[in-house]
Amino acid sequence: MFTNILVTPMYVTDQDQALAFYVDKLGFEVETDADLGNMRWLTVRLPSRTDRVVLLQRIGDQSATGSPETAEMLRELTERGTSSWMILTTNDCHDTYRKLTELGVEIIQEPTEQMYGTDMAIRDPFGNQIRITQMPSQGEESAPS
Repeated sequence: MFTNILVTPMYVTDQDQALAFYVDKLGFEVETDADLGNMRWLTVRLPSRTDRVVLLQRIGDQSATGSPETAEMLRELTERGTSSWMILTTNDCHDTYRKLTELGVEIIQEPTEQMYGTDMAIRDPFGNQIRITQMPSQGEESAPS
């Protein structure tokens, strides 16, 4: 039936600031930056996964978030970190933590051993939570639950 998830939206209030964060700090690359008239279609992707993109969707554009009331609610939920989020994987969670700390990224959870691997969390400039997980290597046991 379905073969992939193509686009994941992350709500932002400033697309230029979002672009700087996702490209310069997290290592994403621009996939599409197009003026659609009613909105700026701005997507980024990981260089290693070109089949899946993140839409940096500006709150308030002429889209599903277009009404002023909906945009205000969404802005509040985003700032609280409850509207959109994603999980990224890494080969070394502790090294990623060190690099993101040096770049001044807001860390909201240091690397922690979980039953599914080593996990940490950051927040983008708009409040969106991004979890970063290092899955255990094949044959490696996870921390007890």
